[in-house]
Formats: sequence, C-alpha cells, structure tokens
Amino acid sequence: MKKFSTYDFSGINIKKDVAERFRTFSKGVSKSHSETLESMLNFFKWNNLHPNDNLGVKKDDTKKRINALIAIIRNIEKQQTKPTKAMLDALFQEVTRTEHEEVEEESFDFGTPETLTRDAEMEHYKSRFEEMQQQLSAYKNGLELLLGRMHPVKTTFGKDYHKLDMNKIELENFKMNLHHVHHHHRTKP
Repeated sequence: MKKFSTYDFSGINIKKDVAERFRTFSKGVSKSHSETLESMLNFFKWNNLHPNDNLGVKKDDTKKRINALIAIIRNIEKQQTKPTKAMLDALFQEVTRTEHEEVEEESFDFGTPETLTRDAEMEHYKSRFEEMQQQLSAYKNGLELLLGRMHPVKTTFGKDYHKLDMNKIELENFKMNLHHVHHHHRTKP
C-alpha cells in the first residue's frame, strides 16, 4: 500500500459492464489498471491513432485484398521462382559435375625437375652475381652523374638549395634508366 500512497488517484465513473470488461482485459496486460490504461493511451498516441479509427482489418474488402495478394505470391512462386530455382540447381549440378570430371581427367604432371650439377648451379649464381654487379655499377655511375650536375644556390631570403643542371629530357631518361635498373632484378632460368 505504501507504493500506491505516493500517487494521487482520481475516480472516473464508468458503466458497470464496461468496468468489468476493462478489469478482465487489464489482468492480461499489466499489474494495475492505471498501467493498462496508460499503455493503451500511449499506443494511440505513438501510432497516431484515434479509438474510433477504422483500420479496415476486419472488413471483407481487406480480407479479399489480402487473399488476392497471397494468391498472386503463390502464383509467382509456382510459375517463376520454383522453375528458376530448378534450372539453377540443374546448372550448378552440371557445373560441379564437369569440374569434378575435369579434375579427375587432368593429371597435374609437372615433369621431373631438371637436376643441376654443383658446377652448373655455381655458374648460374656467378653469372647472376656479375649481372647484378653491372647493374649496381650503372646505378652508381648514374648517381655520380646526377650529383655532378647539382650546384648549390645561395639565397638572400630563405634556405639555400641545390639546383640540378639538367634539361627535362635528360631527367626523364635518367628516371627511366633508374626505373629499369630498380625493376630488373628477376632471376633468369
């Protein structure tokens, strides 16, 4: 009783049969009649409804429309969805069967690997080392050329900087050679 004493109550006059009906309904909804009535009012407010609004759910026209929609969906399922699914299933079964047959038919024979003698292997690594030495030498020569063409420039205002004495075509050629040397490191069989 202490819980209810904190609230202010007000009396409402309701017909006896309506009050009995509300009490029966209230038992299934919440613990108190106030909570039930508040839930009902919130429902109408949140859904922007009025108690006298006809939602049309119980009308025969609405039932007919719902039944027509169900019939349309069943027809689509029967005429379009199921045959399409059957065709896709058959297609996928055929694809998996042919893939399985191809895997069985193909033999992954990579052949016998070519065995290298110790001398042939050493010759291969020696020639590759010499190629890389030549590339490094070319790279160093290009870098020395680039550094030789740089000249310091002193400014009155701001930081001093270096100027590259090279025209645009020469610079592009240098970049191409640098790119070529950088990406030309694949081993040869």
